[in-house]
Amino acid sequence: MNILLIYPEFPDTFWSFKHALKFVGKRAALPPLGLLTIASMLPKEWSLRLVDTNVRRLRKRDLAWADYAFISAMVVQRESARQVIARCKEAGVRIVAGGPLFQIEHEKFEDVDHFVLNEAELTLPAFLKDLAHGDPERIYSSAQYADLRHTPRPMWELLDLRRYASMSIQFSRGCPFDCDFCNVTALLGHRVRTKTSSQVIAELDSLYARGWRDEVFFVDDNFIGNKQFLKNDLLPALMEWRKGKTGIRLFTEASINLADDQPLMEMMVEAGFNKVFIGIETPDEDCLAECSKIQNRNRNLVEDVKRIQRSGLQVLGGFIVGFDHDQPSIFQRQIEFIQNSGIVTAMVGLLQAPPGTRLYERMKKEGRLCGDSSGDNVDGTTNIIPAMNLEALREGYKGILQHIYSPEHYYRRVRTFLHEYKPARIRGRVRFSYILAFVRSFYRLGLVDSGRLHYWRLLLWTQFRRPRLFAEAITLAIYGYHFRRVCKRRVM
Repeated sequence: MNILLIYPEFPDTFWSFKHALKFVGKRAALPPLGLLTIASMLPKEWSLRLVDTNVRRLRKRDLAWADYAFISAMVVQRESARQVIARCKEAGVRIVAGGPLFQIEHEKFEDVDHFVLNEAELTLPAFLKDLAHGDPERIYSSAQYADLRHTPRPMWELLDLRRYASMSIQFSRGCPFDCDFCNVTALLGHRVRTKTSSQVIAELDSLYARGWRDEVFFVDDNFIGNKQFLKNDLLPALMEWRKGKTGIRLFTEASINLADDQPLMEMMVEAGFNKVFIGIETPDEDCLAECSKIQNRNRNLVEDVKRIQRSGLQVLGGFIVGFDHDQPSIFQRQIEFIQNSGIVTAMVGLLQAPPGTRLYERMKKEGRLCGDSSGDNVDGTTNIIPAMNLEALREGYKGILQHIYSPEHYYRRVRTFLHEYKPARIRGRVRFSYILAFVRSFYRLGLVDSGRLHYWRLLLWTQFRRPRLFAEAITLAIYGYHFRRVCKRRVM
């Protein structure tokens, strides 16, 4: 059996980093971790081929070779997924689909032959058994949650690692919180399920053995969901693993209560973490109560962010406008929070209601749904009728992006961050891609870009005030170029 694993293309979004990737000669930010894990669950005698359309084109000879196409996608990849499915259908290749997009919208994809939904550890074996008997059903689903201790290592050998800026692994699924706009708990539950430390180390070992010496993203929705296990098991194992290793840097996602645990932050930094994404959402207490973001309430969020930065972790932040309790002042309050906190990578989106969330059900009950969620965090769209006048909401949102991603304010925010940031030293040789990025940034950002004066001011400030962070300043300058391009094309 010839199996073609296909990952649809990401559009040009905030998190695609397409404009930044050009500086380092990479094609994609992250690999298709779900498909690589699925590949390890398939019969060993099958022939497998991966086509990540973010890295290379899907060719006619790929489809001619395949007996089945396995497709996984997120909601933001919806249109590309439709195109891939149409090509498979035209070529007569049977289609098996799974992942978040199809979990939420499988009824909208009539040309898919089989859906393997929910967690594949539970539903894929039943499909494979029925397929072997020649009578597979169309939909396989489960209301149970998988035991990650039995999840196999991703099949990294299907990848051309040179095409990617980062690798990714998964340690846990589930989140103990219940934010009403987030579908994580609807898909993966509240109970945090983890792999063993030996599983995680084995995955890192396999990447290291293949020559990987760069960033690794722990894709967990809340890495600190089980603090006790982290402190007593995983983080000590990572610290030990890093001895003698060079170049590997780790980043992940967590909740703001990370700031309350200084020993945990110190352990994460010692284990190799240097970045963490946190859902800040809003500085407004009423809005935090509205969306049940209890972990963010009654806190000095700016000081929490700075405490995390001073511990050696750069904070990437998510922000939302469009809550029912938002007042016209929220736009300026968001700007001030982002600038004062020094959150350089600030993703600001309009509130959207994904299916399966409590927000979606509430909007449906109130007759305020108006279409599908786009899955794109910064495209300026919403699928709900907001309490605020829609035009005022869009104009206020546009004003936030115009301000925080203008060169003047963006580079100023980088300096605010670098002033607080105290990273650990990470040993490793200077890679050619880094040198390439420096050279290209000098030309593109220092000579051609409209913000070139602010670029040079940042580099001079960094050279004299925080010389150890010069490479970080270059990296953030490149990110800013990407964010400006995306925001300008979408809403600015």
